[in-house]
Order: sequence, then C-alpha cells, then structure tokens
Amino acid sequence: MKQTIIFEISQEEDGGFVAECLTEDIFTQGDTWEELKMNINEAVKGFYFDRPFYPNVKLHLIKDEILVVQ
Repeated sequence: MKQTIIFEISQEEDGGFVAECLTEDIFTQGDTWEELKMNINEAVKGFYFDRPFYPNVKLHLIKDEILVVQ
C-alpha cells in the first residue's frame, strides 16, 4: 500500500498559500492555488528523490473564518 502524506494549507492575508507537511519536513508556498500544487509536487519529488516511488498527497485547507451566530 502506498504511503499518504498530508499537507496543511493556510491562506495568507495577501492571498498566497503556505503548505506544511504534517509528517515530513516539507514546506512550500505559492501565490495561487495552482502554483501551490505545482510547488508541492516539486517539493515532494525533491524530498523523496532517492525512493522508487512517491507517496500519495492529501491537501487539507485550513480556513480561518469567524461565523457570527444570530
């Protein structure tokens, strides 16, 4: 069974995104969602460069939002 790693994604105030892997020391960022996904792909390939396969990657977007209950 293929390993799965999870990235916690947060959106910065300027609109960009920051990604941190929860199980490995992999961090990256991107100005857009598409750029972030490309950067995560490259970061995972770089981290696992000496392995015969790459793990599955899950992205978990953390949305900081205040809900006013009325």
